[in-house]
Amino acid sequence: MADLWWIYSKPVPADGRELWTLFLQCSCITMVIGGLFYNWMFASLEYSWHLSVAMAISFSLLLLLILLLVHPARCVFSMIMPTLGTKQGRKLLFSTCIMIAVVNITPNIISNIKTILQVIKCTCKNSSDSLLNSTALLEKVSWEFGDAVQETVHSLYKPMNGHFRFSLLQNSSLIYQKIHLASEKINREFLSVEVLVKDSIRVANRLAAGFFMLYLCFESTWYLKNYLTNLRFDNFYITKKLERLAMDRKAAHLLVGSSQKLIRPTGLKLSWEEVVLCLVQAMLVTVALMLMLVVVAMDHFVFSVADTAVRRAAQFSAVPVALNIKYKVGIRIAPFLFKFLGGIPSKELLLGDFNRTYHHHLIFSSAHCRISTPTPPNPSVLLAVGLLFCILYATVFLETYARRLCRKIAASFFQSWEEERVLYLYRKLSRRHRK
Repeated sequence: MADLWWIYSKPVPADGRELWTLFLQCSCITMVIGGLFYNWMFASLEYSWHLSVAMAISFSLLLLLILLLVHPARCVFSMIMPTLGTKQGRKLLFSTCIMIAVVNITPNIISNIKTILQVIKCTCKNSSDSLLNSTALLEKVSWEFGDAVQETVHSLYKPMNGHFRFSLLQNSSLIYQKIHLASEKINREFLSVEVLVKDSIRVANRLAAGFFMLYLCFESTWYLKNYLTNLRFDNFYITKKLERLAMDRKAAHLLVGSSQKLIRPTGLKLSWEEVVLCLVQAMLVTVALMLMLVVVAMDHFVFSVADTAVRRAAQFSAVPVALNIKYKVGIRIAPFLFKFLGGIPSKELLLGDFNRTYHHHLIFSSAHCRISTPTPPNPSVLLAVGLLFCILYATVFLETYARRLCRKIAASFFQSWEEERVLYLYRKLSRRHRK
């Protein structure tokens, strides 16, 4: 592995064997990166299959050519891998989380809202049917009561018509049509909002992902530029070359006295500034986690409401309605004569007695309603989001070590310049010790 890395980090291969080894190394790297690039474009950014394949092949060939011919480009590309563990890599992971939420959680929320609207539509339709049927019942009651009134009264005093007049809407298609139009309008509005939100966030996520990738390359290039032009940049590590130089010049006490200001690149010790930076980044990740949890909680809440609405709508029982009409007609025969004859009570002649009860049921739900089943939250989506946030928290504390790895990579690619940096740090420690 050391020999392979030596060949990979050399500016120019020494012979044909090293050239073929470098070519095979770059080919393997570009094939792996091309496959990951295709999966990223097709699965995460939702580009078409043909465009993803074409972009992946073109990117792989271009990357192979650059890695094979440009030595600093190999260094920048090698530093991109550990740079993924810094804040730039976290931005890409945030972009992936947003895309997962847009593609999986948001449509599920809208689907469950549509289910709630279907329950409301079904309830309105059945309740309107029941109300129309109750109006027809009132018409039946009025005609039967009118017939009873005309039958009990003498023909000399019979009214012209004993029936009540109702203005009935016998055809319920108008109500159904209005309910259908209202539901279709709501569905179209929800569909347009869903499409607009998904398209907008998809385009924004693509732009953000492209920007983050370019900025990732820029940050690696910026690090290499500062490493090659500024001797003080990121130069506070006790490396093996610095220890060897101090031992050769018999100045090992310089490293012991400056141990609080210098750290070992392979150690686990963090400086106070690095600890504070980790805590700040962890707080930012926590804020993003809270926002994602709000979206997930909304998904569970809407599903709970939709599931409860569907179950309760299926359990709606018919409401019984009873209409009771009592009508009695009678005459008292000359009551003043019976009173004059000694208070004998007068007798009542019963001409008619109408006592009927009519029953009706108000129905609010029906088995014929087409209500889609509420869609529960996908546990695999929650698992993926949880795993991504675990990686995000891990990158917060690994960012410092990722930067140290970037420095080690740059030092292996430019060993002569690393010696100049070590000599500069040694002279700096010597001047500080003399003062």
